[in-house]
Amino acid sequence: MPGTQSQPVQTQPPTATALAPPTDAASESAAAPLQAVTSDARIQFAPVIGATAEAVPALSRRLEARARQSGLAIVPQGGNASMIMKGYFSAIADGGKTTVIYVWDVLDPSGNRLHRIQGQQATPGGNGDGWSSVTSATMEAVADSTINQLSTWLTQRQS
Repeated sequence: MPGTQSQPVQTQPPTATALAPPTDAASESAAAPLQAVTSDARIQFAPVIGATAEAVPALSRRLEARARQSGLAIVPQGGNASMIMKGYFSAIADGGKTTVIYVWDVLDPSGNRLHRIQGQQATPGGNGDGWSSVTSATMEAVADSTINQLSTWLTQRQS
C-alpha cells in the first residue's frame, strides 16, 4: 500500500492518504437527516487514493459522523469489518470551477466488489491542479453523498 505522507500539491500527484481518526464533527448537524439503516454491516474505510492529505481530514470526519447518524458501524484498520470501502478521487480544474470526482468500491473482506458508489461535486475556483481549490465543505458534501448512497444500497440489499 502506498505511503500516507503528504505530497506538495503543486509538484507531486496525489497519493493514497489514510483517513483521519474519527473525531466529533461540529458540522454533522448541518447535513440533511439520514434514514436509519438496520444492518449488521461493519464498515472499514481503506486509505483513499488520489486525494491530497489536506483534503482528507474533512472527508474522514464527515464520513464517521454521517455513518454514526445513520446507524452504521465503522471499524478501524485491522478491525473485524464485513465491508471495506476503497475510495478513488480526482480533482479537475476547468472553466473557473473544480470538480471532485469520486468512486468508492464496496468490497467484501476477500476483496470482491459488492457495489460501487460514484459521483462528483463541483466547487468554485479552478486553479492549478484542482486540489488547491477544494474546500472542506466540498469534501463534506462528498462524504454526505457517499453515506447516503451506501445507506440506500444497504437498505435495498436487506429487502
